Amino acid sequence: MGKVKILCVSDEVDPLVYSQNVKERYREAAFVIGAGDLRMRYYGFIVSSLNKPLYFVFGNHHLSQYKYFIRKERAETIDMGYESFSRNYFGSTCISERVVRDKRTGLIMTGFGGSFRYNNGQNQYTDTQMYWKVISRLPKMLYYRLRYGRWVDIVVTHAPPAGIHDKEDICHRGFKAFLWFMRVFKPRYLLHGHVHLLDMNQKRVERYHETEVINVFKSHILEVEV
Repeated sequence: MGKVKILCVSDEVDPLVYSQNVKERYREAAFVIGAGDLRMRYYGFIVSSLNKPLYFVFGNHHLSQYKYFIRKERAETIDMGYESFSRNYFGSTCISERVVRDKRTGLIMTGFGGSFRYNNGQNQYTDTQMYWKVISRLPKMLYYRLRYGRWVDIVVTHAPPAGIHDKEDICHRGFKAFLWFMRVFKPRYLLHGHVHLLDMNQKRVERYHETEVINVFKSHILEVEV
């Protein structure tokens, strides 16, 4: 198939994306990835404009609709008629608890939303809790490993890995669990947000073993060989 382009967004609305020219500007994107802290109506705008699928995780902000997508919260909303809403929102699919394969490109993805626990708020975790979330993906990733010969291609997180693009304050601390995940399962990319790039000289891309770690703050075009 060659190379495909993926539009990645996170944390802040990009005027280049949220514009009347979005369809022309990003027409070559195979799909869209959201790394958190963006409102669902922004995702809805992107999907309806581009008519492309969007895979996303939740961050630690803009969580008013979080309960409709996350399994332990979703059980309370099924009786209210929100089950179809919880699985898909204007073509936006939450992958925070899932391992999925994009049918057009064949790329395998999983996601880990939230941030390091700093005030016991919603979608905040300790490193131990994030390790358990990583381990919970093993059965489905094993299925893809046996069928397609690889565990996962792209990991979408909100927070960064420990020591890569993270900061010293506890809110923006990275997860050690992601380092272990990359060493063991060797995804091609880990895409994250959470850490705002206020200086254009700040690095977006770092290499960790066989994985490119990319901060997709605001927007970023990723080209992937498929």
